[in-house]
Amino acid sequence: MLSVPPSQRGSNYAADVVSEGEPAPDFTATSDAGERVSLSDFRGKPVVLYFYPKDDTPGCTAKAWGIWDAYDDFERAGAVVLGISPDNEAEHVKFKEKYALPFTLLADPEHEVAERYGTWGEKRYMGRTYLGVSRTTFLVAPDGTVAKVLHDVKPDTHADDVLAALAAA
Repeated sequence: MLSVPPSQRGSNYAADVVSEGEPAPDFTATSDAGERVSLSDFRGKPVVLYFYPKDDTPGCTAKAWGIWDAYDDFERAGAVVLGISPDNEAEHVKFKEKYALPFTLLADPEHEVAERYGTWGEKRYMGRTYLGVSRTTFLVAPDGTVAKVLHDVKPDTHADDVLAALAAA
């Protein structure tokens, strides 16, 4: 379950990518705990909002494990970590429990948040073209603006790249 006003939804993948320095679009989504979570709930803290394609796939699991391994560093930086994918709440619960992930996963089954942030669009893999989520992470500053955008992140270096961006912010 997600709540993004229709007037604020993106419609063009390439044109609607949120850029550094812009206000981070607010949204409300359902967490793996079944709670309604809004980005604005975390105003005053840095937020790591990372988009990923699918729970329990090799790349997405590596990305989550990287954050898990460095989670103490994220906490020391005062950062809130929110992972978001098109998976539903039940899939997030399984993924989170299987890997004992210490951060919140948000469901975006209609990819409304991904569209707002410009991370939903055409992808190509092994000669196939389809719509999906690009691996993109937004570091949202405590004032609600986008401090850093990391495009096409590599799962194995994601956590270190985000921590470096947090330190530089």
